[in-house]
Amino acid sequence: MANWMDELPSAAQSYLEGRRLDEVECIISDLPGIARGKAVPASKFARQDYFHLPDSIFYQTITGDWGEAAGEDGFIEKDMILKPDMETATAAPWTGDWTLQVIHDAEDRDGTPVPFSPRNVLKRVCQLYRDKGWEPVVAPEMEFFLVARNIDPAHDIKPMMGRSGRPAAARQAYSMTAVDEFGPVIDDIYDFAEAQGFEIDGITQEGGAGQLEINLRHGDPVRLADEVFYFKRLIREAALRHDCFATFMAKPIADEPGSAMHIHHSVLDTETGRNVFSNEDASETDIFRHFIAGLQNQMPAALAVIAPYVNSYRRYVKDHAAPINLNWGRDNRTTGIRIPLSSAEARRVENRLAGMDCNPYLGIAASLACGYIGMVAQQEPEAEFKGDAYDGDGDIPRVLGTALSLFEEATDLHDVLGPEFARVYSIVKRAEYDEFLQVISPWEREHLLLNV
Repeated sequence: MANWMDELPSAAQSYLEGRRLDEVECIISDLPGIARGKAVPASKFARQDYFHLPDSIFYQTITGDWGEAAGEDGFIEKDMILKPDMETATAAPWTGDWTLQVIHDAEDRDGTPVPFSPRNVLKRVCQLYRDKGWEPVVAPEMEFFLVARNIDPAHDIKPMMGRSGRPAAARQAYSMTAVDEFGPVIDDIYDFAEAQGFEIDGITQEGGAGQLEINLRHGDPVRLADEVFYFKRLIREAALRHDCFATFMAKPIADEPGSAMHIHHSVLDTETGRNVFSNEDASETDIFRHFIAGLQNQMPAALAVIAPYVNSYRRYVKDHAAPINLNWGRDNRTTGIRIPLSSAEARRVENRLAGMDCNPYLGIAASLACGYIGMVAQQEPEAEFKGDAYDGDGDIPRVLGTALSLFEEATDLHDVLGPEFARVYSIVKRAEYDEFLQVISPWEREHLLLNV
């Protein structure tokens, strides 16, 4: 790690110019996408090439409980070796001192990537593309809500108060006045993003009360997943500065639309750099159709990864800006798979099914895996859908339990994501789902207590 600060990305160097670095946060994403790790003094980080965390961080549910996923060795919490990816070094501008964050990769003691670490899962999928001479490109869209502080889970989540002193307005999509209501929060989001070296393609008001969308520029899937991982923390910190919460729940407010992480995909030829979805005469290629077919055929099983919680399935409501189907259509936001208007060079496929509550590494990996299977197997999609896809019946799982059953049977998907990841993920999510099923909801008490 000698002279490691000389090799920092330019944004990190600019952030520290004329300042003394105090601390480095060594972090890694767990299955839900929570940042795990440790903070160390900058002087200690300079002397270490790696640090240790137990592999049990990947066996933990969102509630802090544990899935029995340790394997043959048993639950001994053996140490992983976490090595820094210095290209991810970036500022933590909300801290009281001068701090950097660095994302780490997990290896076992033999140097083999830990197969159920989310960043390693995405790297595995990207390598499968490259082995075929393809370079995957993605552009994620992040939707989220700014809501009033909620410290009692028994209370409904409510929109935040805007600058006007009134609650954030609903059904004001693309309204600049609505965006202005959150001006101070958005200013901090921009400032934090600039300090971290992230380029925001735009911020818009979405259809929900206090719901915003941030678009990121297209690029390498791992780099973009890193940015989404960082952005979730950045946005939460900006909100807390202004007495509100940022939430990435798929469906935080009952009568409002849910929050998605739409994923735009294109694939380049590694040698030529050409978009393989377009022929030289600008027509659509066979591979383009195969990618769509892969999403249609594999997405029901992948839904347990891109819609990972019981709340995720509350987002899939007819006429509420979320798809209920696996239809594909051109410039049609009612279909689960949308082909946006674009030039031939920028031809891409948008997966509108992923929720913002998914782990960005796993959500992007699962979506790419579906397209990859379709391309390799040369699958053919259904006919293009024209019209309002909400007029039809839904064809995706409606509850997490059903989605998990499909995921557990999807051996083709396991082969792409990694069989060991699939094993661990299934066990952890089953433990989480079983825990949820022990909770008695207000609906049950209201309608069943005296009526059945």
